[in-house]
Amino acid sequence: MPHVQAPIAPARLTSGTARVTLVHERFTEYAGSEAVVEQLAREWPAAPILAPIGRAGVLPADLEARLRTTQLTRFLRGTSYAHLLPALPVAMANLSLPPSDVVIASHHAFATQVVRATQAPVIAYVHTPARWVWDAAMRTGEAGGRSGEAMLGAFSAVFRPRDRAAAARLQTVVANSSFVAERIRTWWDREAAVVHPPVDTEYYSPSPATEREDFFLLAGRLVPYKRPDLAIRAAERAGVPLVVTGGGRIREEMARLAGPHTRFVGRVDDDELRDLFRRCRALLMPGVEDFGIVPVEAQACGAPVIAIDAGGARDSVLPGRTGELVPVTSPEQEVETWASTLAAFDPSLYDSRAIRAHAETFSRRHFREAMAAVVDRTLAAH
Repeated sequence: MPHVQAPIAPARLTSGTARVTLVHERFTEYAGSEAVVEQLAREWPAAPILAPIGRAGVLPADLEARLRTTQLTRFLRGTSYAHLLPALPVAMANLSLPPSDVVIASHHAFATQVVRATQAPVIAYVHTPARWVWDAAMRTGEAGGRSGEAMLGAFSAVFRPRDRAAAARLQTVVANSSFVAERIRTWWDREAAVVHPPVDTEYYSPSPATEREDFFLLAGRLVPYKRPDLAIRAAERAGVPLVVTGGGRIREEMARLAGPHTRFVGRVDDDELRDLFRRCRALLMPGVEDFGIVPVEAQACGAPVIAIDAGGARDSVLPGRTGELVPVTSPEQEVETWASTLAAFDPSLYDSRAIRAHAETFSRRHFREAMAAVVDRTLAAH
């Protein structure tokens, strides 16, 4: 009987051999979600990067050569894209993707619509489902007043079913925090793994030659949801020094609110921010964040963090070890609660080496390893 050779089984795809395509919402400025895409692009150096719109110079030069955008880019007005909002989900659903074994979509509004443009399994890395789509309170104060809010509300009502339908077709959902994972469960009825975003723990590091000084630090944009008003009122009530960095649309309002204990230093560059992290008693985070990169950067420099006991801070701050979580109270009590925490805070109770070690668990290397594992599991399941 003649020998019949068994067919050779095809090699199993892995994160190292698969054809990966990266999709992002937009490249109009470089912030936390773009930092995520950059690290994904470093992990998969052959992966094309697609987005409906994008400006030159947002990505590092070596990655920009891999970026492909659509004709919508011609209609950008600087960094403004609000006028393109209705076209973006359509453009995402009609992206021309190259042959792919897996697609990774960096999502905070429309990126999951790419499931309509490919037969490949799609992994969504979710910074958050679009809050303004699902939460009417997030549409308050939009440009155009009540008419602008009404238009955005009408668009949201039409888009919600498409958003949920696209989420149902995702092969894998990854959230950037436990807080966002709960939001995904509520709005999309999907379970999500949690992979925290990458933090540059090599640049943000302690300096043995730098001593801690007697001031608290508030760092970031001065916008209402970050609650700079609460930090300023509490510092003034407690009589403790507060340094405030950054600009934003409520900068002048915050300056009027401040008293003799608050000092504004404006926008600072990375070196200046790192120096402040190294010198402050503690960083304050009074606003609820989806995750919050700044508190981890501060911890990477050995600084403790005092944060609201809500949102992403619950993932990044270990009470009694790397900082403190302040209970959520009524508006009438919150200033007093924060002021009492600041007045009683003793930085000598925290080991800067332990704080630094905790921050290293959010490193770029950890992020890339975790996402490679997600791709492996997705390919195996598919």
